[in-house]
Amino acid sequence: MINVYGKNALVTGASRGIGKAVAEALAKAGCAVVAVSRHCEEETVNYNPGGSLRTMRMDVSDAASVDRVLATMDTVDIAVCCAGMGVAGAAEEMPMEMARAQMETNYFGVLTVGGKVLPRMRKQGKGLFVTIGSIAGKVPIPMQSHYSSSKYALEAYMEAVRMEMKAFGVRAVILEPGDTKTGFTAARKTYTDAASPYYKAVEQSVERMAKDEQNGCDPKTVADVVLKLIGKENPPVRVAIGFEYKLLMFILRFLPDRLKSWILGKMYLPVVPGRQ
Repeated sequence: MINVYGKNALVTGASRGIGKAVAEALAKAGCAVVAVSRHCEEETVNYNPGGSLRTMRMDVSDAASVDRVLATMDTVDIAVCCAGMGVAGAAEEMPMEMARAQMETNYFGVLTVGGKVLPRMRKQGKGLFVTIGSIAGKVPIPMQSHYSSSKYALEAYMEAVRMEMKAFGVRAVILEPGDTKTGFTAARKTYTDAASPYYKAVEQSVERMAKDEQNGCDPKTVADVVLKLIGKENPPVRVAIGFEYKLLMFILRFLPDRLKSWILGKMYLPVVPGRQ
């Protein structure tokens, strides 16, 4: 496995799903991986040839927690931000505390980690900073407006980081998976009420999302993309994962906004809001 960045890797959100798959893949490829989440038990597993996986507890929204983990690492050559969560419900009804929690993990969590690891990479003169975005960061998903917003924000942030740090040898990449079979589906927090005019639409929309996700790709598909990225000195700024999603992103470039909205509505709003 070609690796042009270095051996030491940090992977967030590594207790399950995409984060766990990425951490294990990097360790098996010979990296010394520190895999973190709020739920990790601290232990170390060694792999041949020369790789290791050390799990530690860390909260991406807590700067002191991030500092504690980074203090154990000599360098951070590769950082992959996989920590994330999802909320679903009608945009107008979503409680502000749920919307803020969405942004705190998915967006500000990446900023907190980036604010700590990017200076290290700049001083080293090399580094790879990867964030797990989503196809929902390129097309808005009804009844997941706040999740989509958090991923849209990451698109802008990562592209700006890429431009700002290129001269320092640091590369930034955002990955855009589509439906992926992980514990994310069961952990999604849905807000609605039986008296809401959106109730039936929210219920059926979330049911559709869950079905698509559980029939989606294996997290290892994302991990395989990360393994390819570590071998590229000039990786792309973004990667849509899965042939059907690459095709979708290509087609949507040429469609007028009204038609795109109609298509997305047909996909994710099987019931029109207000029609109970």
